[in-house]
Amino acid sequence: MSGETDQIKGRIKEAAGVLTDNDRLKRKGKLDQVVGKVKETAEKAVDKMKDALTSNRPRGRAK
Repeated sequence: MSGETDQIKGRIKEAAGVLTDNDRLKRKGKLDQVVGKVKETAEKAVDKMKDALTSNRPRGRAK
């Protein structure tokens, strides 16, 4: 699952926990949101690294 999906899933769980007064469900929702944020940050870091490595690659051999 992507980071954004985990965050959305977490918000839904947290809201359901609030509505049902279920502390465990609220905690699981908050945890899912944190995991989603970490995944999203990691995905962005990987994309930046790929861009940096690709843009600095030599185009061909100089003769």
